[in-house]
Amino acid sequence: MTSKDQLDFVVKLVIALVLIAAGALLALSPYWPARIVGVFLLGAMYTHTVELQHQCLHHSAFLNSRLHRVVGIPLGIPLFVGYSHYRIRHLQHHKYLGTPQDTEFFGFDTRQPVTWGALLREMFNFGRILMVFGEMARSVRGAWAYDMGEVPERRRREVMSEYRVMALCLLAAVAAACAGFHEQVLLLWALPLAVAVPLHFIVELPEHILCDNSSTDVLRNTRTITGSRFSTWYTNGNNLHVEHHAAMSVPINRLPERHPVASEMALHTHRSYPAFFRLVAREAQRNRKAGRAAGHSQ
Repeated sequence: MTSKDQLDFVVKLVIALVLIAAGALLALSPYWPARIVGVFLLGAMYTHTVELQHQCLHHSAFLNSRLHRVVGIPLGIPLFVGYSHYRIRHLQHHKYLGTPQDTEFFGFDTRQPVTWGALLREMFNFGRILMVFGEMARSVRGAWAYDMGEVPERRRREVMSEYRVMALCLLAAVAAACAGFHEQVLLLWALPLAVAVPLHFIVELPEHILCDNSSTDVLRNTRTITGSRFSTWYTNGNNLHVEHHAAMSVPINRLPERHPVASEMALHTHRSYPAFFRLVAREAQRNRKAGRAAGHSQ
């Protein structure tokens, strides 16, 4: 981790804030076409900030490690992602990938067949937000407990404090709506959230789906996508997922240096996101036909 790596992250952070401000201005415009663009831009950026939060989880964004939590907490609030809770489970995901103890926070359950129904159900799974509301309620009561193992009491208190902050933000939004600012709350948070949830699923989907999830070998259980400069920026290097799992402490901006080796040695590689999504579509269609054939044979 160098000052150059830190500067790279700060620049990405500033760009995200500028685009969020632009999205907010457009969403509050009196013109409906501008509002639609603004809502979609905000939703896209709320997804992007969770990818920036992901880098903070790994403490590969700042030279001062304390800044990772300070910056990481607000990055996840728009999409209701608690920083410390996400960090606990995500680091376990890295440790236990390819085993039954895997604790990935998001993503498609790779144990289920890839079908159009399953993909759509997971893409529009707004139930996760209701689960977060439960986490907030337990944290407010001081009753939050980690359900995937033991965590130190200090870490538990950090998780609860962050969910309490999230709850205050939600209550502030509700209060603003009740005070007559319901349109602003709708345009700046609720509608962008409806865009961000499916978009975040799309960003996370390629990581391990249709890989060898019974293997602990990162070259077999994870995917890398070359992608474009735009997709690498927008996903904050999530396309280079083999490279990330092979060296999770390496700053995201350095992962492209490792891509030539990963693309040569990894089992699951794609040149672009369209190539990956064509693979998923073929698998879903194949399972659809297999299901029909099984139904006819009965």
